[in-house]
Amino acid sequence: MARAIAFLRDGKWLTLGRARAYATIMIGISVATIGWALSGPGLDDPAGRPVGTDFVSFWTVSWALLNGHLNAIYDPTALAALEQTVAPRSAAAFYAWQYPPIALLIVYPLALLPYLCALGVWLVAGACCYLSAIWRIFPRPLALWIALGFPAVLLTITHGQNAFLSAGLLAWGLLLLPDRPIAAGILVGVLSFKPQLAVLVPIAFVAGGYWRALIAVSLTVLALSAATILFFGIDIWRDFLASTEFAQQMLDTGSVSYFKLQSVFSAIRLAGGNLMLAYAGQGIAAVAAAIVVARVWRSPSDSDTKAIALLAAIPLATPFLLDYDLMLLAPAIALMVRKQSREGALPWEATVLVAAAALPLLARPVAEYTGLALAPLTATALLAVVAVRCWRSLRRDDWQTDAGALPAGFPRKP
Repeated sequence: MARAIAFLRDGKWLTLGRARAYATIMIGISVATIGWALSGPGLDDPAGRPVGTDFVSFWTVSWALLNGHLNAIYDPTALAALEQTVAPRSAAAFYAWQYPPIALLIVYPLALLPYLCALGVWLVAGACCYLSAIWRIFPRPLALWIALGFPAVLLTITHGQNAFLSAGLLAWGLLLLPDRPIAAGILVGVLSFKPQLAVLVPIAFVAGGYWRALIAVSLTVLALSAATILFFGIDIWRDFLASTEFAQQMLDTGSVSYFKLQSVFSAIRLAGGNLMLAYAGQGIAAVAAAIVVARVWRSPSDSDTKAIALLAAIPLATPFLLDYDLMLLAPAIALMVRKQSREGALPWEATVLVAAAALPLLARPVAEYTGLALAPLTATALLAVVAVRCWRSLRRDDWQTDAGALPAGFPRKP
């Protein structure tokens, strides 16, 4: 037992060669999976599901915008019929659209291309945003290779989702924040197309005193909202607000299976808790995450530590988080590895990073077959590691400051 504990605590087994090997295996699995999905007839994969699954709604909404069917976008019945009409598949599954109207500006041009071509462009453009952020953190080809081997990459591709874009925007915003706060605020403001991932950003920016960035975020959101009214009319917002009741019902009734969700809310529901308990637990987790983020961002910690804290806390702050949304942990892991390369690793840190890297691969099957949600536990562990780093840094700085004030000849800490 002692050896096992030491093995996990020290993390000497996590070498660069093993990280490269694991990434290569995952990339091979991804390539094989993509090839298999594209071998089916028409828009279907061999199992009868549409290639890109969730992308069906993105492309259909774009088609609706381009062809004057705005009333169908936030009407589930009308959208389901439109999906089957413009993107016919053998299975009549419905892929809901619950994004705010700002997201319409992003998907608007997709249906100018045929479905599969649009899916390819969508994924490549998003991947460029994500990988460029990783390159900014670690400008080495191996870093990009390992980033492509992150399991959420495969999930994002097979679901045709926007996780590349959301993770890339948030990562770039945090990377630019210290030196270019206005540009950072604009990028984070664009993330308002998926607002549940930005819920802790105002708290972080206020705590850190990044007022220019916060103003840029606000103005960007206002400008994008005004653009939606200009292009699509004010009624699109009324339709969206009316549709939030349907979105709430989907969450409460488990229309999106709870094992697919990776939040504290879904963890409690999987464990048999009722709705009141699930919402209460989610609220407590969100408040606790916000407090940790505020404390870290108020401290004189470096920008990497603050960014990791925010990225690790986001999965704890929202009830609606799917496994592909765990893509935002990739830049957090990259930033933590960069800190380790400069400052050395803390005990248990390597094990926590491996758990975070494997989480998108394991979270859904483990939750489905055991009822145990791994994401809240892993995010909490990652946030705890960041908090410990912050605390140790502050203690070290305080000691050095106090030691510098001691009289000459007084014993000092080596």
